[in-house]
Amino acid sequence: MCGRYTLAHTMEEIIEAFKVQQLLLNLDPRYNIAPSQTVPIIFSAQEGDEDARPGQRILRAARWGFIPEWVKDLKKYPPMINARGESVAEKNSYRHAFRRRRCLIPADGFYEWEGQGKDRLPYRIGLKGEVLFGFAGLYEDWTSPDGSMVRTCAIITVHANEVMRKFHDRMPAILRSGEENIWLNQDHTDLAELQALLRPYPEEPMKCYRVSKRVNGTSFNDGDLARKLVDGEPEYEPPPKEKPPKEKKTPVKAASKKQDDTGTKQLSLFDL
Repeated sequence: MCGRYTLAHTMEEIIEAFKVQQLLLNLDPRYNIAPSQTVPIIFSAQEGDEDARPGQRILRAARWGFIPEWVKDLKKYPPMINARGESVAEKNSYRHAFRRRRCLIPADGFYEWEGQGKDRLPYRIGLKGEVLFGFAGLYEDWTSPDGSMVRTCAIITVHANEVMRKFHDRMPAILRSGEENIWLNQDHTDLAELQALLRPYPEEPMKCYRVSKRVNGTSFNDGDLARKLVDGEPEYEPPPKEKPPKEKKTPVKAASKKQDDTGTKQLSLFDL
């Protein structure tokens, strides 16, 4: 699977690597991209896409968490960050997007965790030489109940290769150089050929190393997160959570019963 990734290359490097022709998003280095955040996606414009000619390769923003266009209630159908490559052509949630709304999600690394519970250790996985690459993705435009349009996306996953198997039985589908043109060609209708692109990436070009547990906190976003943890380096420990001070409760006195000169019982306001 893929639940956190990095994109720290410059805007110019991304434009050149993926032959982007139109850019409508400012790109700052990001070292801890998480689900539900806005992420850059690259796709070929279709008829009706604003300010773009059909076929033009553009980079725009989408929310990471795919929502099919027909979904009405997010409580019953929450957003999906990953889509299984084996079923994208047939599954009702993805088949429309697989045919007409394929995208690249640019990245230069992603994180996985080994172990369980508090002992889980984070690793960063990428390509040797910090090469940019593209996840195979899908996008969709979803209309929220208030009538606003939200562009959403998901990263496609495939069976894990040997590098990834120690973390999970799935890994993100990384397209090889030259395959992006086929994937982004919306006129390409050979679904079997498209699905054949979704396969485990070769192990040899990949690298994997331990990083700091600081990456566990999505509020952190600095280059140190992607740095290899040196042997013997102290492990990051999050600061203890401060307990809010207890409010002092003023005791409420019980109302005392008194009698007036007629013998009638009454309550004194000073006793309330």
